[in-house]
Amino acid sequence: MKGKEVRVTCEQKELWFERLMDEYGDRLTKLSYNYIKDWNLAEDIVQDVLITCYKEYENLDQIVSFKAWIFRVTINKCKDLLKSSLLKKVISHSSLLRQTNSPDLSPELALMKSGEEAYLAACVLNLPLKYREVVTLYYYEELSVEEISEVLKLNENTIKTRLSRARMKLKVLMERWR
Repeated sequence: MKGKEVRVTCEQKELWFERLMDEYGDRLTKLSYNYIKDWNLAEDIVQDVLITCYKEYENLDQIVSFKAWIFRVTINKCKDLLKSSLLKKVISHSSLLRQTNSPDLSPELALMKSGEEAYLAACVLNLPLKYREVVTLYYYEELSVEEISEVLKLNENTIKTRLSRARMKLKVLMERWR
């Protein structure tokens, strides 16, 4: 009977993992892209996050808010990558730096470059990281101020202030569109 219980647990874990990928895969990739600004690196980070989730399956009952936890893991991995000297070397010695400053858009940005929503997305990507992350979590991931506070480990008033300042910066940028 033990073997059957283990098999059921493995099957449950696999089903849970498939649902996890379906529910969070795209959202985490977009969140990562907001930090890294490179689609391939964002996908790599999400794969790493999903592996971490798979390894933590047995400890899920200890996680109070899974959504906040998985966003926190993703953000931490993005920040770790941004801090790493490897990324700095790759960017400074590659064509990636020239692409971000060139008038030619990457395929991802060219696709996004249609209409006001695309312009808004580009404006959000140009915000400083501290504003970009709260806007992304609040508007795109629809987290509450309290949840964002938990994810970013910041005071709720700090989150509210950053959201307010981000809105002001976006308003100025969006007025240029009109």
